[in-house]
Amino acid sequence: MHVTSGPNVQSMATLNLLSGETATTNGGGSKLRKRNIHGILNTVSWGILMPIGAITARYLKVFKSADPAWFYLHAACQFSAYVVGVAGWGTGLKLGSESPGIQFDTHRTIGIVLFSLGTLQVFALLLRPKPDHKYRLYWNIYHHLVGYAVIILSVINVFEGFDILKPDEKWKNAYIGVIVALAFIAVVLEAYTWFVVVKRKRSENAGKLQHNGYGARSQQA
Repeated sequence: MHVTSGPNVQSMATLNLLSGETATTNGGGSKLRKRNIHGILNTVSWGILMPIGAITARYLKVFKSADPAWFYLHAACQFSAYVVGVAGWGTGLKLGSESPGIQFDTHRTIGIVLFSLGTLQVFALLLRPKPDHKYRLYWNIYHHLVGYAVIILSVINVFEGFDILKPDEKWKNAYIGVIVALAFIAVVLEAYTWFVVVKRKRSENAGKLQHNGYGARSQQA
């Protein structure tokens, strides 16, 4: 018996009853093209744009000269990722409806969770409290936790997709290269921004000491 899932379900052919010959149809090629589109959209959106948006927010906001530009860059990057990701999610739903008997449960479940969390992030952005609001701290904690969860799940699901599509190894290696490059950039920026923050605090403390010393001398005089 043939396995009733995966490639065996996807394969299609026509049978000529007079000649007894079979010929494959182009249905498989069309479906493969849709799967590739689904993979590209989700890799670019969830797997690349989302991490770039997070890096932009975490490291640019340290520099006062980048305010508020960093926020608009972050929002534009994440919103673009969400829009493209929704398109990729939609193609996934379409593929699922056209492929009865084919189940990729892990990939599908993570995809649903990602879409849900991404949608929550979009609505949370619209409800963002002002910086001096008493609930802003809790909003920041929520936003960071959900954001990092989305990035981790995104990368995991991209690799799940690679295992399903089984493209040429060069495409998987290319994505690994992108992730390694982004991780390296994040590490370098993490070290540099910590240096900037520590230097800024030392400068502020030195300024306070000088001010206090000047005030004390003035009073003594």
